[in-house]
This record gives sequence, C-alpha cells and structure tokens, in this order.
Amino acid sequence: MIRALYPGTFDPMHNGHIDIAQRAASIFDELVIGVYDAPPKKLLFNTEERVALVRLALGHLKNCSIVSFEGLTVECALGIDARVIVRGLRNVADFEFESQIGLANRQMAPDVELCCLLSSTEYIYLSSTIVKEVAGLDGDISAWVRPEIAAAMQQRFAENRFGTAKAGVADPKSVTKTRGKLTHYG
Repeated sequence: MIRALYPGTFDPMHNGHIDIAQRAASIFDELVIGVYDAPPKKLLFNTEERVALVRLALGHLKNCSIVSFEGLTVECALGIDARVIVRGLRNVADFEFESQIGLANRQMAPDVELCCLLSSTEYIYLSSTIVKEVAGLDGDISAWVRPEIAAAMQQRFAENRFGTAKAGVADPKSVTKTRGKLTHYG
C-alpha cells in the first residue's frame, strides 16, 4: 500500500487543489491531506476551520484523510508513513521551488519521494491569494471554490468589515490584505 501526503496551507482550498487531490487519490492507495498549522503568512481561516473546509471539499474521496501538522513537511510524511509527497505545479516558478524543496527533503528522508502533478489548464492561473483578493473585493469566486467555501469566505470578510470577527481568528492583522495584484492604484 502506498500512502501519499498532499501538504498545503489550503487557505482556502480551491478547485485547483481539489483537482490535484482527486488525481492523487486515483493514483495512490491512500491520500493524506496535510493542513499546515503555522505557515509564515497571514491566514483568513484558523487551522481548525481550514481542516473543516478541506473535509467539506474532499469528503467524496473515500481513500482520503486529513491531518494538521507543524514543522517540516518531510517530518509529517515520515510520521504518517507516507512514501510520497504530492505537489501541484502551475508554472516554471513552481517547478523550481518544488524541485529545490524536494531535493532538500530527499537529503533528510531518502525514502520519501516527490510526485509533482501538473495543474489542469483550467486552474493553472489559480492561487489562494487570487481567490482571497477577489472575494475580499466582493468579486465572484464561484468558478474557483466550492459553494460552502465561498459562503465561509463571504461570512469571514463580512465579519472583518463589520468588526464581528472572533478575536485571533480573523482580525485584520491575521487576514491577507485585499488590495494587491488584481487592484490598480490609480
């Protein structure tokens, strides 16, 4: 039996992530989605919320489970007896980054392989950053995320706008800024 780990922040999980997860689940006997607990970036959702949203998005995959983890991804893979780390590639920059990390992981854990799946063409441009930026500006994200995730995002951004967000979860300091790559500054 080959167990694979598909790690990420998944803030939020979008259709590109789901596509990679579905394809990996069809290749490997078991797929474990690893939701990274403490990334060095600002989050829209806390770890428990991200795990719950991933569960909603991937509940249809029978050979898929979800864990949260801290520390090195390769240590998580070793800890769950995964022989493979799955990553999605959108472009050359992703390839360069993932190959560098993959080689470092191989030095630390020679028995853990890296499997990179090319993004499907309809999702090659998509990132969680773009999804959050468009949603934060009240744009339509329905083509990019599942309805439950879109609803959770709309609620979170409304909480932020009206000051009703839970402390420490979605206060302005922990949320990705909504003015960025897709906004023009006049």
